[in-house]
Amino acid sequence: MAASQPNPRPIVVVTGGGAHVWAMINDLADRVGPVSVVLEIPESKKQLLRGRARRQGWISAIGQLGTMVLSRLGKRLNVKHAARLIAEEKLETEPRQGQVIIHVASANGPECLQAIETIKPGVVLLNGCRLISREMLAKMPCPVLNYHAGITPKYRGMNGGYWALTSGDPQNFGTTVHLVDAGVDTGGVLKQVRGEPKQGDTISSYALRQAAFSRDICVEAVSDALAGKLATFDPGLPSKLWYHPTIWFYVWTGLRTGIW
Repeated sequence: MAASQPNPRPIVVVTGGGAHVWAMINDLADRVGPVSVVLEIPESKKQLLRGRARRQGWISAIGQLGTMVLSRLGKRLNVKHAARLIAEEKLETEPRQGQVIIHVASANGPECLQAIETIKPGVVLLNGCRLISREMLAKMPCPVLNYHAGITPKYRGMNGGYWALTSGDPQNFGTTVHLVDAGVDTGGVLKQVRGEPKQGDTISSYALRQAAFSRDICVEAVSDALAGKLATFDPGLPSKLWYHPTIWFYVWTGLRTGIW
């Protein structure tokens, strides 16, 4: 679905980066219009650990950190699989020469807001960045959307595709673009799409796989925002917030079901 004419207002993507994010940014640039990227410095492992320990306790936090480390290792071990996925799906997973990138300390900080106010975009798309505070959101000069690698509200939070598979719910291996509110992936749903993992996919590659079949809904949602015709719908699903699996759950489930 290519845009019929250039969009009068810019697009801003706020992100912490990643191959799957750049695949989405480059597709948006090709099909909708120029994209300015506000790139934050991701939270350190120490910050993540402390935050999750406050919310869930140290045992769960340490277990989740173990899975995150294992997932990073998995990416290194499965480089060939990721390369095949990228080639087969024709994903462009690196910034292009000349791409406008504004580096900020945090997506939730004043320098991020200043950059957005300077650009005066028609839409802001969040993809893999910190949660935006209620105060920050209230100052945004345009609609703010979020790309979420899971079907909301059933799989809010982290690793939505993985949790759908391990919950015996593969028909909800998918993604959502939704409006951003003060909650965690609780905003009104704009677009959703379902897909399926392929042989060799694991928690290390699900994000790339999901990005591959989700490009259309991002283009549609951003185009709708620029045209001033955003419309939400109710998916009719229960709501639950999910976190990273703990290392013991991840390994036991993988050995028992083959879902990694």
